[in-house]
Amino acid sequence: MERYCFALDLVDDPELIAEYEKYHEKIWPEIEENIKASGILDMEIYRIENRLFMIMETEDGFSFEKKDEIAAQSSKDQEWEELMWKYQKALPTAKSGEKWLLMKRIFKL
Repeated sequence: MERYCFALDLVDDPELIAEYEKYHEKIWPEIEENIKASGILDMEIYRIENRLFMIMETEDGFSFEKKDEIAAQSSKDQEWEELMWKYQKALPTAKSGEKWLLMKRIFKL
C-alpha cells in the first residue's frame, strides 16, 4: 500500500466553503465508484481555513495514469471536476490547470 498526500486551497468565502463541505458529506456514487476502481483504498480530506489536505492510500500497483484514464472516460467525473473548480483555488505554485499538488514527506516517526 502506498500513501500520497496533497494540498489545495479553496476560494476564501465562507458560503462557498460550506457548500464544498456539503458536497463532500456524500459524494456522487459514480465518483466514489471511479475512485475505488482506480485503486484508491482510502481517501480523507481535512480543512483548516481555506487550505485542504488530502491523504490517499492506494493498492500496490496504483498509477495516476490509470486514475486519469478512468476519470477521462467518465462524464460524471468531468462534471464533478468542473463543479469543484467553483470552490477550489490552485496553490500559487500550481501549473495551469493543476489542482491537488502532491506533497513531499519530510518527516516520519
